[in-house]
Amino acid sequence: MPKQSAGLLLYRAAPDGPEVLLVHPGGPFFARKDDGAWSVPKGEFEPGEDPVEAAVREFEEEIGVPPPVARESLRELGSVRQKAGKVVSVWCAPGDLDASEILSMTFTIEWPPRSGRMQTFPEIDRAEWFSLADARRKLNQAQAELLDRLEALLAHP
Repeated sequence: MPKQSAGLLLYRAAPDGPEVLLVHPGGPFFARKDDGAWSVPKGEFEPGEDPVEAAVREFEEEIGVPPPVARESLRELGSVRQKAGKVVSVWCAPGDLDASEILSMTFTIEWPPRSGRMQTFPEIDRAEWFSLADARRKLNQAQAELLDRLEALLAHP
């Protein structure tokens, strides 16, 4: 069974069309990566766990605040399979928050490798609002399909 993640894609109205909130993974592996490295705020969940609850929990862990939306307002965008096989299920909702104020959980790894030195990094080093066109370039390629689904949903509410 592939690993599963659940995520929450916030969107807001902007003068040039909708914007979405994306997050950039922290740590040394992504420090110099930008286009194709961003993600919907998401995280893994266990079989039998409610994926919507997992999406809400993971949003709060990665952003540092609860989602600014009621669970009842979440709309399912479906799932995508990433290159390594992980299945990512995503819900969306309109909402707004200050992306510069995120406070992500942290993780600790040996860095540099084989140095014997442990370093702590944020799971997410930044969040940002992007137009749909810019988000397509920034997002992990497999997740970009979610933007098409969001666009269709917004066109036919």
